Amino acid sequence: MKFQKWLENWDMTSLKIKTPILDMEWKPQEIDREAAWDMYVELLTRITTQPLPPEDGVEITALESIYNIFAITREILKVHGRGCVEFAKLAIVILNQVIRPFTARWHKLSQEGAFNDPNSCDAFRKELNDLQKKILTYTRMLADIAEVEDLTSMEE
Repeated sequence: MKFQKWLENWDMTSLKIKTPILDMEWKPQEIDREAAWDMYVELLTRITTQPLPPEDGVEITALESIYNIFAITREILKVHGRGCVEFAKLAIVILNQVIRPFTARWHKLSQEGAFNDPNSCDAFRKELNDLQKKILTYTRMLADIAEVEDLTSMEE
């Protein structure tokens, strides 16, 4: 299967990836499955995929948790090494095109005191909810790569 077709199956065609990469065969190896599992566990157990009810949580903590995905991804890539190319193709694009715009925007706003304003907190939570939907799809994609059961919707 081509990488582009696999992304189409997940409705992730909005990712901007150069054609030569999209035309390559999509063949995750065991090392990709291991890396995907590691990232899957991280995403499944943090605010990236879990609801943040209005009466709970702290916005800056949620932002930090999402920002930490960068360090976690880098560590997974380093631990699993050069062999996890298929995982890297997906993880790097998700970091740079999905997560980075959110964290860059909200980091700047948080430094300017946005989380002291209830309206900004509401806006953050709305954007977080939109981001969570994209990351939830990414998490499901990781389950597919890892060849494990998708546990993203096992809770009410």
